[in-house]
Amino acid sequence: MDASIIVCTYNRADSLAETLDALAALRTPPGCDWEVVVVDNNSSDHTAALLRERAAGWSRLRAVSEPRQGLSHARNQGIASARGEVLLFTDDDVLPEPDWLEQVLDGLERERADACGGYIAPIWERPPPSWLSARFHGFLAVRMDERGPFVFNPGDSPPYGANMAFRRAVFERVGGFDVNRGRKGAVLASGEDGELFERVLAAGMRVVWLPRARVHHKVEAFRLERRYFRRWRYQNSRNLAQARGLPGGRRLLGVPLYVLPQLARAVGRWLLALATAPADETFRREILIHHFLGTIHGLYDTRARGHE
Repeated sequence: MDASIIVCTYNRADSLAETLDALAALRTPPGCDWEVVVVDNNSSDHTAALLRERAAGWSRLRAVSEPRQGLSHARNQGIASARGEVLLFTDDDVLPEPDWLEQVLDGLERERADACGGYIAPIWERPPPSWLSARFHGFLAVRMDERGPFVFNPGDSPPYGANMAFRRAVFERVGGFDVNRGRKGAVLASGEDGELFERVLAAGMRVVWLPRARVHHKVEAFRLERRYFRRWRYQNSRNLAQARGLPGGRRLLGVPLYVLPQLARAVGRWLLALATAPADETFRREILIHHFLGTIHGLYDTRARGHE
């Protein structure tokens, strides 16, 4: 089989139905044999019934289950279940454009690439607030980069999981997604896609950006609130600290001493910004405080578990 599109889902049956509609409308490249693999990660809504109904009328669709909670577990199950030589990933709140499959497969071949990422445009449930400038789009998995195609280098900001693809040989060489990273149920963790791309690039493989491979990502109203961004930054920094730690010898409760003055400076810069900076810059500085607080929490938890 030429290609498998993998969609992991958790309690988003209504949104998933729209994603499946968009996938069913994809144009098939000449001679291409492809499938859709949906991985149900312990959904308690009507996801299972939806998948049974859709699979009965659409031979390309297969549904599998992953009982271990977490997006990385689900994606790894998708890799194991897929039959294609190219594995495309998108999400259950994403609508690919009709030529998405064509653009990905053609781009990988034309650019002689091992993996790729593509353009992600937002579908705003309501107009975004004035402070939500482009600098915050990464929190929402939005990336509207018209440049390219271009090749990624180590250290570049990697593609996002809502629109990425890999040749199967990539996973055979570097392994799957890190199960210590990524969203688990309601926990707003991420980074599993970026960590995988780090390994792919470190192995010397070629990753390209395909600006014409496009999807549209639904951004719900609750994601446009400041509290969502605070929670996202805090939980991601906590989980990253738990997974990777921080260097440094002298510590207090597991936290390197140099982190504490960094936190104090971040608070000072935020207070100054309240009086002098635009709204988006002020919030950026506030978000940095939540990064340090999450990091401290993660390091403290790691130390506490080590002493149990």
